[in-house]
Amino acid sequence: MIRPEPDLANKSPGTNPAHLEVVPQEPQFASDSKETGGYGKHVPVRLTRSVFDDLSIWMIGVGVIIGAVFPPMLVGFGVPREIVLTPFFFGVCLLAGIVVGGINIRLMRVVVMPRLRALVDGMRMIESVVESATYTGDWTDCDPESCQLPVDSDDVIGESAAAFNHLIRVLQHSHQVEERVGEFSKTMTSQLELGPLCNGALSGFIAATSATAGAIVADVGGELSVLASFGIVGAESLCENDQVRLALRTQEPVYVELPEDLSVNAGLVQFQPREVAFMPLIVQSKATGVVVLAKSTAFERDSRSLSQIFGRTFVMALSNAMKHGDLQRIAALDPLTNCYNRRFGLTRLREEYTRAKRSDSPLGLIMFDIDHFKLVNDSHGHLIGDRVLANVAKEAKLHLREGDVLVRYGGEEFLCILPGASIEGVAEVCERIRHAIEEMAVQDRGQTINCTVSLGFGSFPATPAEDETDLIRVADEALYQAKNDGRNRTVEAA
Repeated sequence: MIRPEPDLANKSPGTNPAHLEVVPQEPQFASDSKETGGYGKHVPVRLTRSVFDDLSIWMIGVGVIIGAVFPPMLVGFGVPREIVLTPFFFGVCLLAGIVVGGINIRLMRVVVMPRLRALVDGMRMIESVVESATYTGDWTDCDPESCQLPVDSDDVIGESAAAFNHLIRVLQHSHQVEERVGEFSKTMTSQLELGPLCNGALSGFIAATSATAGAIVADVGGELSVLASFGIVGAESLCENDQVRLALRTQEPVYVELPEDLSVNAGLVQFQPREVAFMPLIVQSKATGVVVLAKSTAFERDSRSLSQIFGRTFVMALSNAMKHGDLQRIAALDPLTNCYNRRFGLTRLREEYTRAKRSDSPLGLIMFDIDHFKLVNDSHGHLIGDRVLANVAKEAKLHLREGDVLVRYGGEEFLCILPGASIEGVAEVCERIRHAIEEMAVQDRGQTINCTVSLGFGSFPATPAEDETDLIRVADEALYQAKNDGRNRTVEAA
């Protein structure tokens, strides 16, 4: 997995909406308790379980109080007592106070109530969408453009509408991230071959971060290797890069800001990277590789977080692909000679023949076996015979070219596949193998065991062959011709 950056990892989960935990509680009313509210402010005395009913009662009550206090106030302003301190005037003032309170209640319900109702309806709609989409995966009803509320006031009502709109945008962004992670995970689980897996992963990392170039470096067989790259010239040099090794050693992401006047040649394009990221791949507390990304702008917080999520998925897929590759290699190898077995060899020959025919390039083939090998087994036993077989295979490998394939075809018979080798080149390889094995010796209880091999060879298309099976046939006929001619020699297929 890719570990989070220190500045992200050390923050309290409460600062991240993804870590908020809402615990339902029973509502508490100030009439039952004198505790302060959640923000340290005293909760007003509650008369009913409805805020609007409480507000209506308070408005009517305030109107009555004002109506009762108004006549004595007029006396203080010089109005004759006999006019204002009468039951009729008191009644009119009280009635006026009640009417004003009623008007305020009506205004509150006309001005405030629709906005709160819209907020409640929006929340219920989001609740319904989330409940449905959780199981159906259809988030089309959660569109910020169609669901957002108008923010037409600079007060708590406007703040509530703005918070609701932000919630919808965050929900949509969360869904988009979920979709991208799901698509990336699907890509990772659909491949077990190392090459296609790493190429797909690198494409995902670049798309998630809008990077300009990138590479994946991983430990394969105890050595760092570049498994995928895009837009980087000389990507192999990343295996010796100081920042790559720093990320592996510390197991922490490394972000390097580059000077604006530094120009990097990135293959087919010229760009000026603003920042380069080196993100370690961690599995079971061990750094197994690094994802390198270069971008012409700084990496945003969302890009960093998304790439870390991708990394946790990719590192497990990478580990599985490497194990799968190891199993494939083990299944393809002959345990005695460490050569490829016949099944794998024939598959590889078919692929090389198809490639040679399509590209009009040569394909060399050698068939050889050990002369008088039955005599070795009869005279020295099968254990010594196995040692001879293993040593013959070892010597033959030493004299093949890089990219050539040695196959144990059966018993003491071997097959060599030489992509791109002309008939002259194949003949030279045959002679090198024949001389090396002729000079080879196996020691057994003070005795020296020598052996020789006979070889038949050909090279398509110089050697006519309708398919790979036909190429084996003509090389095998040349091998038997070598044996009939006295062994320890090479014969070209007719």
